[in-house]
Amino acid sequence: MTQAPDLFSLATEVEQLLQRLGVPADSYANGPLRARSPISGDTIGAVATTSTAEATAAIGRAHAAYQQWRNVPAPRRGELVRLLGEELRTSKADLGRLVTLEAGKVPSEGAGEVQEMIDICDFAVGLSRQLYGLTIATERAEHRMMETWHPIGVVGVISAFNFPVAVWSWNAALALVCGDSVVWKPSEKTPLTALAVHAIAQRAIARFGSDAPQGLLELIVGERDIGEVLVDDHRVAVLSATGSTAMGRQVGPKLAARFARAILELGGNNAAIVAPSADLDLTLRGVAFAAMGTAGQRCTSLRRLFVHDSVYDAFVPKLAKVYASVRVGDPREAGTLVGPLIDRAAFEGMQRAIDESRAAGATVHGGERVEGIGGANGAEAFYVRPALVELTAHEGAVLRETFAPILYVVRYTDFAQAIEWHNAVGAGLSSSIFTLDMREAERFMSSAGSDCGIANVNIGPSGAEIGGAFGGEKETGGGREAGSDSWKAYMRRATNTINYSTTLPLAQGVTFDIEA
Repeated sequence: MTQAPDLFSLATEVEQLLQRLGVPADSYANGPLRARSPISGDTIGAVATTSTAEATAAIGRAHAAYQQWRNVPAPRRGELVRLLGEELRTSKADLGRLVTLEAGKVPSEGAGEVQEMIDICDFAVGLSRQLYGLTIATERAEHRMMETWHPIGVVGVISAFNFPVAVWSWNAALALVCGDSVVWKPSEKTPLTALAVHAIAQRAIARFGSDAPQGLLELIVGERDIGEVLVDDHRVAVLSATGSTAMGRQVGPKLAARFARAILELGGNNAAIVAPSADLDLTLRGVAFAAMGTAGQRCTSLRRLFVHDSVYDAFVPKLAKVYASVRVGDPREAGTLVGPLIDRAAFEGMQRAIDESRAAGATVHGGERVEGIGGANGAEAFYVRPALVELTAHEGAVLRETFAPILYVVRYTDFAQAIEWHNAVGAGLSSSIFTLDMREAERFMSSAGSDCGIANVNIGPSGAEIGGAFGGEKETGGGREAGSDSWKAYMRRATNTINYSTTLPLAQGVTFDIEA
């Protein structure tokens, strides 16, 4: 058996990582914000915070930077993002390790998150030469009509603990090539990784040179009141906010009131359908990762599973066996697949949902706390056995997202009923179907099928690539980040008409003759 890592060395390792990553000691050593590791519950940093006045000043610097940066040619702006990608490649091992220690992800997921940052940089560099507008047919002779895309301003980013660095990069890489500046407010649960990314980004800026103005990338650290500064400041033209639907209900109206652009990445009560023709071995692997990866703490985690009656008895017992045997433990230990929940509140929320389902007659496999992990302070480290909850009806706790490794399983017989249940929740982020029936697959992806922003066939709902636009519908917020044409959210569109004739014809045949 692999020997567990020395938990008492965790804080020391974090400090060494921060030093190698170039983070100034005064930003993490003596501040009021306690950074803790979910691996052990230990404090791993005392982070300096930003006052509301300092946050306002940071936005001011970013606004001034935008006014200069927008005049830098887009391909030149792409060069900064290329350098950022290089710096991330150099720092991938250390930053990925820091993600593991602060967020509790297993090492492959920590490194994978940094790779996602590198990938979006590569995407954005190419995009810097492809910010295309259109030439539009005009009804007026000797006129030309076209559209032009311009930088929009300061982009605010409020990120969550579960992807502490990647979500910033989705926004920042695109915003930079589009000509915008960025102000980032990370989760107060994962401030150390943000400090590290900021240090990496400053090295890229230093290499880039004087074309990058001071204030181009700002970091503000604190609690909710600091995020509210970003929400309320009229100089923040675009706000990308990742969090709960409840958070979005508060942020959305405030942004709308000042006509700011919102990119909201909110809840995701994601589901999958297992059809009669499904490849059950492939389905088992797909469901296991989607439901248990990152300890069920992805916005795209699989939370509901509709299994056809003809395969239910063959598939669900196998899935229950996987749930009982998957290795839960310290993510630094080889072989661990399920690490800790982020904190006590997450654990208690999981237990409430399980208790509610059990009281309603559900059969619950797992869900209990796994003891003996976390070292001396293990009371504040929350490891749980993933829960598989067999329901007799699609009602109760299953209709609400619980940010923990709970998978609700419901038996179905009619495909139309499965789709109806699938769409019967508030969130609309990600979805999937496991089937070899082309008609079922196409129906699921049609306008009459999944109502989510992401709809997959024969893969789970989790694990999106940066080339596609990421986001969802309904209570998920409707925002899109990363690939495809998501860049348009970070720019403003101008329609231009140029008259190169000696006359002045009006559109739609309107006449307005005056005496000269």
